[in-house]
Amino acid sequence: MAAVIRAFRSSSSSTLTNYFIRMSLSTAASSSAAPLKSESFSPFIDNKDKNVQWVFLGCPGVGKGTFASRLSAQLGVPHIATGDLLTEIVNQGKLVSDEIIISLLSKRLETGEAKGESGFILDGFPRTVRQAEILDDVTDIDLVVNLKLPEKVLVEKCLGRRICSQCGKNFNVANINVKGENGNPDISMDPLLPPPQCVSKLITRSDDTEAIVSERLRVYYEKSQPVEDFYRSQGKLMEFNLPGGLQESWPKLLEALNLDENEDKQSAAV
Repeated sequence: MAAVIRAFRSSSSSTLTNYFIRMSLSTAASSSAAPLKSESFSPFIDNKDKNVQWVFLGCPGVGKGTFASRLSAQLGVPHIATGDLLTEIVNQGKLVSDEIIISLLSKRLETGEAKGESGFILDGFPRTVRQAEILDDVTDIDLVVNLKLPEKVLVEKCLGRRICSQCGKNFNVANINVKGENGNPDISMDPLLPPPQCVSKLITRSDDTEAIVSERLRVYYEKSQPVEDFYRSQGKLMEFNLPGGLQESWPKLLEALNLDENEDKQSAAV
């Protein structure tokens, strides 16, 4: 992987520009694909060799960061959130192109490999088919986990988010109980309430309004859902319908990833 990344990053400016021009002219997956059905996927994971190279997909607010972070600790690999890589650039008010994102990501992967990191879990990238195609030329993705929740639950969850203005921790005041439809099970999520010292200091993100949340979901469905087709065609996509909050979903996700046995062994050792 390092050799591929070094070759990519050592390209001249004109070569790199021509590469992205070719990518932009390539045929992307159609955004008007038919509704997708959930498919089972059973990845083989050798816990002695944790060189996983995974991507987490999912709508805004579904919990990609939470589950990716927990799995990174479980497997001993870094959780790389592209939003964190881009913070400085965004704060400077600069436009973030695919070229900038892939350059930062390539540098991060190469640096990590030089430090002995054995894999990674990506969160927040790729968001388009074009980005997925570029990523394929930079590194090999083993598995793509697509976290799913009904839109009604996602909206309620996003509207319930709160941040403590003093300590910066995230909480959620939403008490979600949504009755399942079309044969789907009910979904319940308990609120993640703050400690007493944070209650009076809670604030709501300015973009956590129903109109903005709904628009973010619309944009996601339009631009990012074709990425699911891209990875499904490669046989790498695992769709995971969250059954509830973290307490209910975490053991089920471990089971789906064939990691539940390893979790039991770790618990017994402690």
